[in-house]
Amino acid sequence: MKNALKIGFLALSFGLFVVACGEGAKTGEAADSTATAASQAIDSTANAAQTEVNAIADSANQVVDSIKAAADSVKH
Repeated sequence: MKNALKIGFLALSFGLFVVACGEGAKTGEAADSTATAASQAIDSTANAAQTEVNAIADSANQVVDSIKAAADSVKH
C-alpha cells in the first residue's frame, strides 16, 4: 500500500514537472503575442489621440488667425 502511494505521488510530481517545464516555451510565445497585441492597441490609441489633438490645435489656430485678421482689418 505504501508503495502504491509513493508511485502515485511520483507520477503526480513527474506530471507537474512536465506541465511546468514543457509549457514554459508556449507560455512565453503567448506572452509575446499578447504583448504585441497590446502594443498595437496602445499605438493605435495614441495615434487616434494625436489626430484629435492636432485637429483641435488646427481649429484653434484658425480661430486665432481669423481674430487677428479681423483686428487687422479694424486697424487699417
